[in-house]
Amino acid sequence: MRILLAVDGSKCSEAAVEALLHQYKPLETEVLILSVVESVKLMPMSYGFGAGPIFVQDYAEIAQQWRKEGEALLARTAAALRNAGFIVSTRLEEGDARGNILDCAKNWRPDLILLGSHGWRGFDRFMLGSVSDAVARHAPCSVEIVRSKADATA
Repeated sequence: MRILLAVDGSKCSEAAVEALLHQYKPLETEVLILSVVESVKLMPMSYGFGAGPIFVQDYAEIAQQWRKEGEALLARTAAALRNAGFIVSTRLEEGDARGNILDCAKNWRPDLILLGSHGWRGFDRFMLGSVSDAVARHAPCSVEIVRSKADATA
């Protein structure tokens, strides 16, 4: 079985890693761990309109820090899965998480995409949409969306 595991360091993402460890047999499973750095999306809206005091150097340093954090997340997650016996590869990309996950699934052809649900509500969900919702609607394979225990009890 081939599983595309999308991670971002959130509680829901950690729950997806735990679900993988408990639900799938390592000897029969190849995992591609994908993390997407959404640096443009994380910039304050005022910067996009030219109203904020942003400098290219500051933005480049911030984006570089986010890439380092993404690489560290991938390394930690890969180590945990390898220790459990999974065949693991990693990929760090920049851009829109929805598009990158779907493109990766199209090209890598997993049997399953596994990711956490962030549970955005209200205006944030309306404006930004839900990554897990978009992936579930447009994926070329099965999708498992995992909630953190805190989200599941709320």
